[in-house]
Amino acid sequence: MPVKSNPLLAALSGAILAVCAVPAAAQPAGPQDPGPTFADIADLADSAGLVVLVEVAKMLRVENERAPGLQPGYGRFYIEAKTRALLTGSAPLGESVKYLVDLPLDARGKPPKLKKHSVFLFARAVPGHPGELQLVSPTAQWERTAAGEARLRRVLQSLVSPDAPAKVTGVRELFYVPGNLAGQGETQIFLKTEDGSAASITVRHDGSGPPVWGVSFSELVADMGRPPQPGTLTWYRLACFLPNMPPPGANVSDGFAAKRQAEADYRMVLGELGVCRRNLS
Repeated sequence: MPVKSNPLLAALSGAILAVCAVPAAAQPAGPQDPGPTFADIADLADSAGLVVLVEVAKMLRVENERAPGLQPGYGRFYIEAKTRALLTGSAPLGESVKYLVDLPLDARGKPPKLKKHSVFLFARAVPGHPGELQLVSPTAQWERTAAGEARLRRVLQSLVSPDAPAKVTGVRELFYVPGNLAGQGETQIFLKTEDGSAASITVRHDGSGPPVWGVSFSELVADMGRPPQPGTLTWYRLACFLPNMPPPGANVSDGFAAKRQAEADYRMVLGELGVCRRNLS
């Protein structure tokens, strides 16, 4: 039976409105989309103040006219759940939580049967409302599986590691400097980070083979010849957030040839990083 007027639902519906305009990385997938990629998991985990494991105790359908931003093929549900574990976050949680979530509907208009099932929530605490959570996107609830939990825990562990790479927000400057011999030279690409910490990519040409490159998220020299592997946090910070081209004026190489080489090295790095694939966008 659809849920009728309720003060809690009104407050939570307002919270849903606040997350309906989320970045593309956190937008919900269609009912038939494949499972989440590493980037999907990292997007949600990185934007959530809380990652919580709960057991669904109660599900009530919210009337569509009271569910702004609802996608076709989905229904909005009011959930009451038992708290099982707090994976990340410091907000105090009681024995139960309440939240709204959008769930895909089958051909009969029925949602998945989640009562007594364990699910992960990517959420924020609602200020002034103990026990109420706001999902970071309308569909930021995933049913628990052993394999899914293992993947999630690996991502969370990477995010809280003391040497976790900073969030990359763009390219600050790049330049190519030729070496003393033909074919030798080096491109330095300095990155912008959210916290202002150092981050750079170095591409080195020795004249005897293809260029090698590495990245550093500190003042130390890059680890050359060992680019980050897909499915790691360092790879995610670069592959998912570097622009396709450096911004105008960022290439400060001396002369046309040097500028062209710096741009070619930047494109080579992007090519070796590969596509940042997301299934939830």
